[in-house]
Amino acid sequence: MSLRIAVQMDPLEAVNPAGDSSFMMIEEAQSRGHQVFVYGVGDLYYDSGFVGAWAMPAKVFPGRTPHAEMGAVQKIDLRCDVDVVLMRQDPPFHMGYITAAHLLELVTDETLVVNDPAGVRSSPEKVLTLMYPDLQPPTLITREIARVHEFRAVHGDIVLKPLHGHGGAGVLKIGRDDGNLEAVVDLFNRMAPEPFIAQAFLPAVSDGDKRILIVDGKPVGAINRKPPSGAIRSNLVVGGTAEATDLSAREREICARIAPALQKRGLLFVGIDVIGGMMTEINVTSPTGARALKRLSGVDAVAAMWDVIEKKLA
Repeated sequence: MSLRIAVQMDPLEAVNPAGDSSFMMIEEAQSRGHQVFVYGVGDLYYDSGFVGAWAMPAKVFPGRTPHAEMGAVQKIDLRCDVDVVLMRQDPPFHMGYITAAHLLELVTDETLVVNDPAGVRSSPEKVLTLMYPDLQPPTLITREIARVHEFRAVHGDIVLKPLHGHGGAGVLKIGRDDGNLEAVVDLFNRMAPEPFIAQAFLPAVSDGDKRILIVDGKPVGAINRKPPSGAIRSNLVVGGTAEATDLSAREREICARIAPALQKRGLLFVGIDVIGGMMTEINVTSPTGARALKRLSGVDAVAAMWDVIEKKLA
């Protein structure tokens, strides 16, 4: 079965093939004989009932420079001309992202969109976890400095971060006696209209932050991301290092608890973050880590994803 696939992503020619999960998805699709088009979110449009994109046919070449070749731009109908759309542009999760999800939702009666745009739109990474208060660290969502003072008085060291941030951007540890709390809260409130998030600091982060990849509700593998010495952010894009790891009984429990909600929302390819047995994020926009997982353990989460997609469309 040959599929026609459109990938909504950041520029393909600018990604790092050695670590980029979207590149890996295209590479695997290509190896299965599928046809791939790529387009940017700015190329997506609606016109009197027509939902389409100005897209380019693409081929990728791992280990070669340049690593991708694109054909001439052409107008494609996302209802009729493709079987699958991968919604893979990077966050931040903002109104542009939400608008793209609204437009893609219009084609889901004809075309499989992964992840489901309505599910993505209603499942911001740090908000979906709020459904499971017993699985996450003590968490506060607010804009009020008085509430943060009360929270810190109870929990001691805390972490503040933007509610819709990504890649570890804006994540700050505030100690029990840190005098910068008011200034940081003021900065967050000036930067964004939405509340920010505060969580009890988890000292276990020094041992690593596990990224667990889940396909169609089932965990397929994990990597442990360790922060640089003295740091609290373990994201690979800010200097964290990945190592092989296994899932603990607690982590399997977390995956089993959230699986029904992921499947109900059409969130087929997901990455969750777990520190010391506590889930901090459910990544549904463009989860990463698949390349490191395959390199470290041999487990291919992307192949598992395409297996599920092909089965759904068979």
